[in-house]
Amino acid sequence: LQYYEMSYGLNIEMHKQAEIVKRLNGICAQVLPYLSQEHQQQVLGAIERAKQVTAPELNSIIRVREAALAHHLSQLQALALPLTPLPVGLQPPSLPAVSAGTGLLSLSALGSQAHLSKEDKNGHDGDAHQDDDGEKSD
Repeated sequence: LQYYEMSYGLNIEMHKQAEIVKRLNGICAQVLPYLSQEHQQQVLGAIERAKQVTAPELNSIIRVREAALAHHLSQLQALALPLTPLPVGLQPPSLPAVSAGTGLLSLSALGSQAHLSKEDKNGHDGDAHQDDDGEKSD
């Protein structure tokens, strides 16, 4: 039973990730024509490199994320309150449920943001700037 629950959860996660990829590809296709020819080539190259991910790269990413997740979990455990009996009628404080999947997704999102901000700093030449609301200013 536990195997089927995990299998179902992974299947759902894979469909969710596939939908995210589909939407991000759509966003890229919509934005690409507004970029200069040079930036279009840079983006297309980055997209092609992203598609060429190898099994060893994936294993490395997974190991890094697992290590980060283990580190975060150990920090949470260190913050845990000592087990002392509570007076009758008081409930212990509860934390939101965090599963390994949501933890990895959160770390994945953080890693993606860090990677994008690093590329953002290196990839702009200063002649066009895009505001947070998506409008281009010169």
